Amino acid sequence: MQTDIDPRNLIGRKAFDRKGTKIGTVDEVYLDDATGIPEWAAIRMGLFSRDAFVPLEPSELVEGALRVPFDRALIKEAPDFGVGRHLSPEQELQLYHHYGLDIAPPPPPDREFGKIAGKEEA
Repeated sequence: MQTDIDPRNLIGRKAFDRKGTKIGTVDEVYLDDATGIPEWAAIRMGLFSRDAFVPLEPSELVEGALRVPFDRALIKEAPDFGVGRHLSPEQELQLYHHYGLDIAPPPPPDREFGKIAGKEEA
């Protein structure tokens, strides 16, 4: 998704699945803890329904609506963590697995960590 979009501008937009079926309305946007980039949207799936989390990458903002490249049924079955609270790394991992998305492995440890600059190893 475009990373230059203000996440506040997503709230209230209609959301559609990959077939063009309306899913609901964007209720909340969750930012990545490390980067501050919008990562998840909570979609209100009906007047009395719960919110379902959808990944903003690879979703797209098309003609003012959020297009999510997954079927409505899969979105409806997403793990329910409640809204208004922080998503833990474990919860995010569950969501990534639910949607069949690969996540990048953590970067390798910095081999230079703890060394003093300019010092040669003996």
